[in-house]
Amino acid sequence: MTILIAITGGSGSGKSTLAETVAAVLPAGRSVLLREDSYYRDAASLPGFDAATFDFDDVAARDHERLEADLAALKAGRDIVAPIYSFITHGREAGGEPVRAAAVVIVEGTHLLCTPSLAKMFDIRVFVDTPADIRFIRRLLRDQAERGRTAGSVIDQYLKTVRPGHERLTEPSRTRADFIVADATAAVRLEDPQAVVRLAAPLLAHPLLSTLMSSDP
Repeated sequence: MTILIAITGGSGSGKSTLAETVAAVLPAGRSVLLREDSYYRDAASLPGFDAATFDFDDVAARDHERLEADLAALKAGRDIVAPIYSFITHGREAGGEPVRAAAVVIVEGTHLLCTPSLAKMFDIRVFVDTPADIRFIRRLLRDQAERGRTAGSVIDQYLKTVRPGHERLTEPSRTRADFIVADATAAVRLEDPQAVVRLAAPLLAHPLLSTLMSSDP
């Protein structure tokens, strides 16, 4: 049996850190981690594409059809080749990333519970609830450090699409979650391993995962 886990929440909520922690805590070789960001549509190929005005925070920017097909294959025990998305060119890179089938497939992303058919595929659905100001600060620092963005461009995008998209799509999707993980740390950087493990504890205590962790490979 393959367990599909969705870890969702707003941009900067800490869902990536939580997903990575769960993957690290599970028995070695029993899990794989997918990122919804890999499944952005090839925006650069769209006629008239302009990165400054394109709404990357709408669920329509995601290729959920491809993601559903890949998850169905992994659920059936088949390996896949996931797309590789470039945040520099805003298009897909040639080839892809091989992903092996595993007992647990963890997927993290902001829109995982926004498409009903995709949300239904998951066996465990988690929503990470983090205060908006902390999420914004994390995004501001990340995009400058990792994506070469200016503070002004990050703020403009946040006000134009990120915040409206969160309020319109991501926040309402929490009603499809099985449970909420509240990040009350108020930490701009989740650097305390024990604090992250405490955040992961409710998910790791889920019967499907606790059984896996206590069983032999």
